[in-house]
Amino acid sequence: MIAPGGAPRLAAIASAVPAHAASQAEARALVARMFRGSEVGSERLLAVFDHSGIERRHFCMPLEWYTHGHAFEEQNALYVEHALALGREAAERAIARAGLSPRELDHVVYVSTTGIATPSLDARLSLALGCRQDCRRTPLWGLGCAGGAAGLARARDLALAEPGARVLLVAVELCSLTFRLEDMDKRNLVATSLFADGAAAAVVEGPRAYHANGSNGSNVAIELLGSHSTLWPDTIGMMGWTVTGQGLHVVFSRDIPSFVRERVRPSLEGFLSAHGLSLDDAIHVAAHPGGAKVLEAYAEALGRPAAAFVHAREVLREHGNMSSPTCLFVLERLIASGEIGPGEPVLVSALGPGFAAEYVLGRRAA
Repeated sequence: MIAPGGAPRLAAIASAVPAHAASQAEARALVARMFRGSEVGSERLLAVFDHSGIERRHFCMPLEWYTHGHAFEEQNALYVEHALALGREAAERAIARAGLSPRELDHVVYVSTTGIATPSLDARLSLALGCRQDCRRTPLWGLGCAGGAAGLARARDLALAEPGARVLLVAVELCSLTFRLEDMDKRNLVATSLFADGAAAAVVEGPRAYHANGSNGSNVAIELLGSHSTLWPDTIGMMGWTVTGQGLHVVFSRDIPSFVRERVRPSLEGFLSAHGLSLDDAIHVAAHPGGAKVLEAYAEALGRPAAAFVHAREVLREHGNMSSPTCLFVLERLIASGEIGPGEPVLVSALGPGFAAEYVLGRRAA
């Protein structure tokens, strides 16, 4: 265990969603109209909207835009435009909450999976924010839903390696732009019932930087003690993208909830044990809400009541599954709730393509 005061700290966290909001009922009606007459548009399959645990989601484009076919070139251009704007909004909030200016940042970690750009979005974002010219950048692509937790872990690594550094993490996903109107696969229908757009940002400071900065006004003070990754063999096809000339086509297995029940607990127990903890301890959990069934599987796997995942369920209900930033939305709510007492542990957990798990362990500073 790292001694108190010696770990990097989460100094601030913030989120942002695009302006176009739609209820789940509106989204269901639209999809029913688009797929009318096909098996995918049957009432039996459309019931997935009714059992998603989602009431409202946000998209970067108006709902009617999705009723027309769009080339991958157009979709990706919109990704660059809107991901930059949304990521900047979340980043500026986090930087302000940390009591910093962009020129005080030493590193930007950018996480995304739903679009591509070269120069990468972290370069465009650094320039838009007004970071120093020598601010270093790390883009992380392809981590999917696990990206928020993995990005927080990498931000911690950088701040641990350089105790005086201040690291900005930005996770942005525009899942809606990957929707393909011509895709009649059932997985495409499930994706339309779950995924949404959003961004989250966090500022992580090395111990020397944190103590120099003093009170940052956010009163977060979450020490980041460690991180862990698990990549399970023979699971490559469980989640990800199939890339075609038309764009990105979603891939995910219906077996994910059962996989969570069987595999997550053993990998998590080893990580917690290394830090002197067990699942029997009172640990606050910020879990990525991949869907209602995934949250149920988490509760069963960890032996915790549904109430332990109230913030995850609220994020899912109000925003849907936004992929990588979603667990950071949950962490933001957990911190704002005031439930974490001094010295109490916090676990950020997310699953994603690989098939992989990413964990970050923290504790509220005493």
